[in-house]
Amino acid sequence: MTTFVDRVELHVAAGSGGHGCASVHREKFKPLGGPDGGNGGRGGDVILTVDQSVTTLLEYHHSPHRKATNGKPGEGGNRSGKDGQDLVLVVPDGTVVLDKQGNVLADLVGHGTSYVAAQGGRGGLGNAALASARRKAPGFALLGEPGDLQDIVLELKTVADVALVGYPSAGKSSLISVLSAAKPKIADYPFTTLVPNLGVVTAGNTVYTIADVPGLIPGASQGKGLGLEFLRHVERCSVLVHVLDTATLESDRDPVSDLDIIEAELKQYGGLDNRPRIVVLNKIDVPDGKDLAEMVRPDLEARGYRVFEVSAVAHIGLKELSFALADLVGRARAAKPQEEATRIVIRPKAVDDAGFTVVREDADGEPLFRVRGEKPERWVRQTDFNNDEAVGYLADRLNRLGVEEELMKAGARSGDGVAIGPEDNAVVFDWEPSVMAGAEMLGRRGEDHRLDTARPAAQRRRDKQAERDEAQQEFDDFEPF
Repeated sequence: MTTFVDRVELHVAAGSGGHGCASVHREKFKPLGGPDGGNGGRGGDVILTVDQSVTTLLEYHHSPHRKATNGKPGEGGNRSGKDGQDLVLVVPDGTVVLDKQGNVLADLVGHGTSYVAAQGGRGGLGNAALASARRKAPGFALLGEPGDLQDIVLELKTVADVALVGYPSAGKSSLISVLSAAKPKIADYPFTTLVPNLGVVTAGNTVYTIADVPGLIPGASQGKGLGLEFLRHVERCSVLVHVLDTATLESDRDPVSDLDIIEAELKQYGGLDNRPRIVVLNKIDVPDGKDLAEMVRPDLEARGYRVFEVSAVAHIGLKELSFALADLVGRARAAKPQEEATRIVIRPKAVDDAGFTVVREDADGEPLFRVRGEKPERWVRQTDFNNDEAVGYLADRLNRLGVEEELMKAGARSGDGVAIGPEDNAVVFDWEPSVMAGAEMLGRRGEDHRLDTARPAAQRRRDKQAERDEAQQEFDDFEPF
């Protein structure tokens, strides 16, 4: 059974916002006490967070669909809906988040680092929040926005200071097992290591991590063997260690040719040219291996490599190798620029930025004007098109934003098609300049004339006063015979 997964495709869905509530306060002797509809709750976010206790993406391999909870709708009595709960997904240190096209969205390194993979939808405003001096009793509320839907790819790149690379069965797993407390699988056949192994090494006052990458073979950078699948785990290392087998039984191999082949694969993979290299001639406990190591060492040193002769089995030369790696790691850490505190960059809106665009797109010979922008598209998503008053409110907002003016500048005429939103999810309507929505039939848009009606007791007093005035007028007009 697979126990290590370093690449998964994840389908995440944020929670949708709750709908606002359209409600009118009612109690005895006060049947129309004003709007009291509460706002809808915010939908939950989907958040990726680094947890150093997690070492694999296996959990998301088995269940790749994750969804946060929705916000609750608002209720009468000015009761707002409950916000949806955020869904926090823990990932290993060194996880890279990509979109389906391979673009990097986030590089999560360091415990606690987080990234919002899907944003929850806003809750809709209730009619109490929509009330104003002009619109005393809105008979509508705004809908909650749907949450984001994202298909993302998670790739794990091991965070290590030192990476051991080399042919299968070169002794990388044995070397990491004696340098650290790691216990990788060790056997006398190729491709024993099927997953990267990570160990912690202490050399003097320096503590560093060392990774054993599965064996590489010619063509690894093109996908042969296991190389392409695990070469990404070498990218974050500070030091590369070539582990060369001096006791191989294959007649067509020797340490120098092995080194050339692995270097060629690393070069084709790219991005590793500036990493310092160390060459380890392993298995010198074998007599032929010791002789071969002494033969090839001058050639390797002539190329500029620092060479160490070791035996992981006999524990020969390990201390010198460990301190040499600690020295290189210390230099790499010292050369790394200090991390600056995150700065908050404020980018004010440009004076001439209307926040939307109007583009003419002719469809089937008919003029079509497409409106794109965060505000117009959000307002459309939050509008209940079954409510004439809500549609009128949307028209008012778009007009105040300047959409109608821009449509006129773009050459739109009465009856032309106008689409708000992207092509796959747009609201299309026939444009009428300063169109009158059904709500205007009641009076000014957004007003409820039920509240303009006098209260019953006051109306009765007015009726009685009118009767008395009428009787008085008849008495005054009376002329005796």
